[in-house]
Amino acid sequence: MSAAPDVLLRCEGLTRRWGGLVAVDKVSLAFPRGQVHAVIGTNGAGKSTLVNLLSGDIAPSAGRVELLGQDVTAWAQSRRARAGLGRSYQRNTLFPAFSVLENCRLAAQARHPRPWALWEPASRCHTSLDAARQACARAGLDAVLERPAGLLSHGQKRQLEIAMCLATAPQVLLLDEPLAGMGAEETERMLALLAELRQGHAMLLVEHDMDAVFRVADWITVMVNGAVIASAAPADVRRDPLVQAAYLGGHGADEGVTAAGAMA
Repeated sequence: MSAAPDVLLRCEGLTRRWGGLVAVDKVSLAFPRGQVHAVIGTNGAGKSTLVNLLSGDIAPSAGRVELLGQDVTAWAQSRRARAGLGRSYQRNTLFPAFSVLENCRLAAQARHPRPWALWEPASRCHTSLDAARQACARAGLDAVLERPAGLLSHGQKRQLEIAMCLATAPQVLLLDEPLAGMGAEETERMLALLAELRQGHAMLLVEHDMDAVFRVADWITVMVNGAVIASAAPADVRRDPLVQAAYLGGHGADEGVTAAGAMA
């Protein structure tokens, strides 16, 4: 399987079974640089399992994953991360007692380990610190670098999750519900950040906020029972009769974005 130069992540026939349950069923998708690709569907549609397969958190039952032109199907999550794949989770995975900067520095250190530098504390590694500061600045957190992560607002914690991804210098970002639990103001800040990160990255976005999805996504894939029923530009997905039948109860296209809240 040969990827086009701008396709940074690709899967073909990706499948995951648990006994008789098929959680992800022969999914084939491509994620090019410069595109926000949203994956939507009801709870249990297979979205998070798909992300786990792409990130290497779980192994596929069948199919293939390619990252930056390499077959990484058998690679562990840590190896994929070092190769350029960043991932955030539905729940915050922060060290609440550590500062914003220290959380980011630890993420950067995973990308730039220095096991031979026995004479130098890891906390003084300039490479990791510089990467952490740059990631925090890009995520809009440079004013709270010394604040303990546990004292951040919910929105800032989600920003910190993304900053920790950026500290590892990824080319692909897998973002699992980054807007979950956010108010209107926090959502606007996150959408602005996602739009800014579009340049230079391939981005997979799993999200239940349909208004936000249709605002920020360049491409939308809709999943039902582990399978893809539509994968197209937002306007085409909104008009797709299969999507309307599955999620919108037959409502017309003009009602699609509002009624699509039922996907949550």
